[in-house]
Amino acid sequence: MRGESTSAQNATAADAGSPASAFAESWRDLLYLFRHIAPWRGQFTVAMVALMISMSFGLMFPFLVGHLLDAALPSVKHVPPPAWLANVDRIAALLIGTLTIQAALTFFSSYTFNRVGERAVVALRRELYEHLISMPMKFFGEHRVGELASRLSADIGLLEEMLISAVPQALRQLMLLGGGVIIIAVTSLRLSLVMLSSFPVVMLVAVFFGRRIRRLSRAAQDRLAETGTIVDETLQGIANVKAFGNESFEADRYRARLSDFLSSILRTARFRAGLIAFIIVAIFGSIVLVLWEGARLMQSGVLTHGELTRFVFCTIFVGGAVSSMAEIFSAMQRAIGATQRVRELLGEPAEPALPEAARNEALKVRLRGDVIFDDVHFHYPSRPDLPVLRGLSLHAKAGEQIALVGPSGAGKSTIVALLLRFYEPERGCIRLDGQDARDLPFQSVRANMAIVPQEVLLFGGSIRDNIAYGKPGASEDEIVAAARGANCHEFVERFPEGYGTIVGERGVQLSGGQRQRIAIARALLKDPAILILDEATSSLDSESEQLIQQALTALLAGRTAFIIAHRLSTVREVDRIYVIEEGAVSESGAHAELLERPSGTYRRLSELQFAT
Repeated sequence: MRGESTSAQNATAADAGSPASAFAESWRDLLYLFRHIAPWRGQFTVAMVALMISMSFGLMFPFLVGHLLDAALPSVKHVPPPAWLANVDRIAALLIGTLTIQAALTFFSSYTFNRVGERAVVALRRELYEHLISMPMKFFGEHRVGELASRLSADIGLLEEMLISAVPQALRQLMLLGGGVIIIAVTSLRLSLVMLSSFPVVMLVAVFFGRRIRRLSRAAQDRLAETGTIVDETLQGIANVKAFGNESFEADRYRARLSDFLSSILRTARFRAGLIAFIIVAIFGSIVLVLWEGARLMQSGVLTHGELTRFVFCTIFVGGAVSSMAEIFSAMQRAIGATQRVRELLGEPAEPALPEAARNEALKVRLRGDVIFDDVHFHYPSRPDLPVLRGLSLHAKAGEQIALVGPSGAGKSTIVALLLRFYEPERGCIRLDGQDARDLPFQSVRANMAIVPQEVLLFGGSIRDNIAYGKPGASEDEIVAAARGANCHEFVERFPEGYGTIVGERGVQLSGGQRQRIAIARALLKDPAILILDEATSSLDSESEQLIQQALTALLAGRTAFIIAHRLSTVREVDRIYVIEEGAVSESGAHAELLERPSGTYRRLSELQFAT
């Protein structure tokens, strides 16, 4: 898939670049993520300040504990401490006070970080979803639904983890690290130099491991997206899976993708575990060395009991902070990989958007319904070497009903896709009411069209919701009137919940004829100038077909209609029939006129069907 290959190429390029370029790219990704916090930057800043103050009080703990021991075991080594640090009871009270203040500030900062992070993630999730549904049809031909769903769930979930957990934790550990080092340096410069001498090596190793973890995490997320695609496709087509008895095949396919994901995630886990193990050895080895040196200094009278205790606490703070930073760094690398994928999707060009006022005006434009295809050439972007339409020309006057017939693969559905402006012609043009369709906002074009497909897709809500989809905000009277016109009011009323009946996933609770009539009601409610019927009755029984034909008669009245048909008996009464072969019009005319042509394609197809 192109989306996945692009991700892999970008990941490889980032990994192959210099450490400086990779570091710069990581910062760009982080800054891009933090831009989504901008609406709540005031709250975020207050939370950061509260966290810093909280950790400042936390750093007072080893300082006061050290003085508590010195007050209990006075030493002649130093100048006597101030009076407020010489009383054991007073120091204990100060310890309780600082812990209470730290707890309150920690609660406030943690809650605020969660509130800001969740809002930012919701805003990002909403932005990504709105961008996805605004993408042109070309985009959906190159990406699978499961992959895109994974971006909205798994990748955004990693960003949520970073904003809510990793960022506050990183700030907290950096405060402990910096404050602990300062206290250690003040306590004993000699010991602090011994401990800090190991930091450069640790940082270099962390950078190396981090780059590998980011690349492997990105690959693991891509494998996870593939498993999501299989689940989505299988569950949506579960009837076909069971009808063909392919449960084992799908299970094997899913198992193989899970195995790929497991392999990727375990490679990532090995590097993460290696990083953590190295840091444990490096940091806590340094701590043991420092404590050994500190014990020797205390034995020689250079350090007091309180100073050594303070040093031990701060050393533990520093060691814990550095070891925690390994996991935080790993989480940030995973989030950076997710941010890159989200940025790639948001960077894809969407269909041109209009400001709200201009969009509302575009939706009010009413077309008469005159349609001309003038020498239209087209091929799908994913198949540039396979032309679909080759100089196709046809004309549907306002209010006319025309039929498109011909063999499968001739280009009938492509004509509909171009009419709806899912794609643009490579050459030639489509005129609506004499105006090039490309000069009209696509919102105006689609607002004047409705389609009743062969396979009706109903959303998982109620019957009312599905009919109202043709005109969001329609009143109950309008919905019922459309249902009556589509011959579906009677069967809807027989349900205990009436129009509130839940249709189930993709409308599985309804029969094919019932779904078709709801689709017709939806189109009636929209009141389009141009109607598209794509084999609307081809798979129905005779009774359902009769009811739907009655509904279609009301729907077709006064509208331009494009009717795609394989059953020629359904298009006898249309104004004009266009026979499409190899992407061009081979014949056109009324039903009787085309039957008079002795060697015509339409006559041949008609004789074959009616003979059968």
